[in-house]
Amino acid sequence: MTDITYIPYNGTFCYLSTILDAYTKQVLSYALSDSLEVDFVLETVNKLIKNYGIELSTETLIHSDQGCHYTSTSFIQLVRDCNLRQSMSRKANCWDNAPQESFFGHMKDEIDISQCKKYREVKAIVDDWIDYYNNERYQWQLAKLSPNEYYQYIITGIYPLEDIIKN
Repeated sequence: MTDITYIPYNGTFCYLSTILDAYTKQVLSYALSDSLEVDFVLETVNKLIKNYGIELSTETLIHSDQGCHYTSTSFIQLVRDCNLRQSMSRKANCWDNAPQESFFGHMKDEIDISQCKKYREVKAIVDDWIDYYNNERYQWQLAKLSPNEYYQYIITGIYPLEDIIKN
């Protein structure tokens, strides 16, 4: 799943594009930008391919809303070139991308950028929070594990909290 959110700070905005795994809820790729040009959305896909390209298959979907970034010819062509299958929400239906919207809501509730004066300060906070989210933020829907722990659990079958439960 992919989407963009606006992050207000110091009287202006920056924009976050993320790609989440719908099953593990991991943030697989993201890009922060001070511009809404399509380039930062393309960067998010390119980072995904760079980091996971050999693991992706032609069955891999990239789901988004019908925003102008995702209907642009450059995005559609990049998705095709990467052998991904594009999926889009129904028109004006945020429920089709609800996990992505929920992720942004939690992030905005949990980060404090009220004192940020510069883009790089916001970027540092977002970078730290995404690292925290992937590695430490436990979720009930993921067997009380973080997204990265849940991924490892799915791959190995070893529940990382088993020793704690036994004691």
